[in-house]
Amino acid sequence: MPDFKKCWPEYKELYSTSLQATLKRVDLAYNRFFQGLSEIPKYKPIRKYSGWTYPSKAGWKVNTDGKNGTLTLNDLGITIKMRGQTKSWGTPTTLTITYKPSVNAWYASITVKIESQTAKYGSGSDLTYEKIVAYDLGTETAITAFNGREFEEIANQRFTKTLESKVKAAGKEKRSKQAPNFKKGIKASKRWKKANKKESKLKRKVGLARKDWQHVLMQSLMGETPKTALHRKVTSDLSSRYDIGVTEKLNTKGMTLKAKKGSKRKKQKAGLNKAILDVGFGTLNKMLTYKIELKGGIVLQLPTRQLKPSQRCPECGKVHKSWAELSNRYHVCDACGFEFDRDKTSAMVMFNAANGKQPGYGTDLDKRGFSSSTSKTSKHTGSMRQLGQKLPQE
Repeated sequence: MPDFKKCWPEYKELYSTSLQATLKRVDLAYNRFFQGLSEIPKYKPIRKYSGWTYPSKAGWKVNTDGKNGTLTLNDLGITIKMRGQTKSWGTPTTLTITYKPSVNAWYASITVKIESQTAKYGSGSDLTYEKIVAYDLGTETAITAFNGREFEEIANQRFTKTLESKVKAAGKEKRSKQAPNFKKGIKASKRWKKANKKESKLKRKVGLARKDWQHVLMQSLMGETPKTALHRKVTSDLSSRYDIGVTEKLNTKGMTLKAKKGSKRKKQKAGLNKAILDVGFGTLNKMLTYKIELKGGIVLQLPTRQLKPSQRCPECGKVHKSWAELSNRYHVCDACGFEFDRDKTSAMVMFNAANGKQPGYGTDLDKRGFSSSTSKTSKHTGSMRQLGQKLPQE
């Protein structure tokens, strides 16, 4: 570390613990690689790693109760105003300062220790576990939910399509400017930087709108009180509270892969990928899982390949391979005469399977490959909490 500061004298202004925290991040990344949990860490140039961490309470101070306040960085001698409100507040432990070039702004991420009650399950919970909802994610309709009596649908907001023309125009404008090429030593022109900032701002607007909608959607699914017009709109679609959620395991990364080389359906696949990412299948599933878990509920995850909810008839259990085509939006069973909308049929199959009443499918959840949000196991290679431990000083 002393030799490093000789080469980079500007880093002398930072606390040694902050520099050691960066080294600890590298150590954690390589530990994950050696244990087979991730790929080998890639080299990051300084322009892509702008920021540092305070692993303990030394070097900074926050003055807030969770709503607005100030943040003081002692080593730099600056005080920053904080705005906004957190869902819960506790004892601050670590602080990470990060610069995001896409929005040309600095962000402070504070880790706090809060006293939270452990979720109670089964007989120890206040929940009745009688309110069950099965929900199917789609691109035509974002969510189709079924609670055994009625269906509830949430329309796809199509955030990307709303600003797509503006994003394309901004991208076209940026391509006509001198872009940076670090290998050839070419710097970006001021016009390119300005156009890049404009494009990034539009993309960020789409992402924030989608994230806000997803949070609102989960709040409505959990029956929380609406606070805004958007809350009221979404809550009108899903206003009930459920203790058990039923969905299918989705490999979003695999679903959004590019079309194979030589494929004649590249444009169709690109459009499908955009639609899937616009809804945010993976994020929706994660949000619903952690919010139901937080109150002691359970999320059942169905094995898609075994159950085939989009191909199975909820009445007789027959599997129709032709139903797998996305263009087939209305299903008609040639065995029992059942006919219904595609998304609603999938939700019915999942609801029946979770209750052990799906024809053509077993009733034992464990044997049929089901898993729940309370049965997960994880591997640990260390965490950023270690950074708060006493580190050797120079």
